[in-house]
Amino acid sequence: MNRGSVFIVSAPSGAGKTTLCRMITERLKGIEHSISYTTRAPRPGEVNGRDYYFVDREEFMRMVEGGEFIEWAEVHGNLYGTSKRRLMERIEQGMDVILDIDTQGARQIRQQALEATFIFIMPPSMEVLKQRLLNRGSDSEDVIKRRLKNALDEIADYKHYDYVIINDILEEAFDELKAVILSRRVSISKVDHQWIKEQFLNTESLREY
Repeated sequence: MNRGSVFIVSAPSGAGKTTLCRMITERLKGIEHSISYTTRAPRPGEVNGRDYYFVDREEFMRMVEGGEFIEWAEVHGNLYGTSKRRLMERIEQGMDVILDIDTQGARQIRQQALEATFIFIMPPSMEVLKQRLLNRGSDSEDVIKRRLKNALDEIADYKHYDYVIINDILEEAFDELKAVILSRRVSISKVDHQWIKEQFLNTESLREY
């Protein structure tokens, strides 16, 4: 069984990366959304163990000191991290995993040389991004201003990604993200060479004809 693939999806807050990742795992077989640990409080409707693993700061730092995260970062005053053990278990089992993480976390994964496909979700404009953050209705004006300021730094990182998807029309952005994942699955690096050899290239199969 081939190992699964890792897909890193980053974007400024409000660009729609979490929505796109959720759509992918709901509509495409063989891929699951990595669940991050975070110290932030749950938003309305979020469930522990489904959206995030919600832990306090003390527990999070204990995990950092124990080397349990493949990446972790502080974003907008909250800590986020991805469990190394959970990620490696799933890809070894042949499952594709999509990580919805910020540019800091993506940078850490690049430095560890983990084989992964990096995808950046871009908003169509800063004005649209601002409106999306306002429409959430969950953040104060100061938090929104900070998110917009951070967005400029995050967008500057787009050159370090393999693909850039502009999320203007959600369904079109979904189709593009799905195309990236499917193309990765049929790339030469994912081919089962032993199967091809047994099915087509050994002398026994040729004798039948």
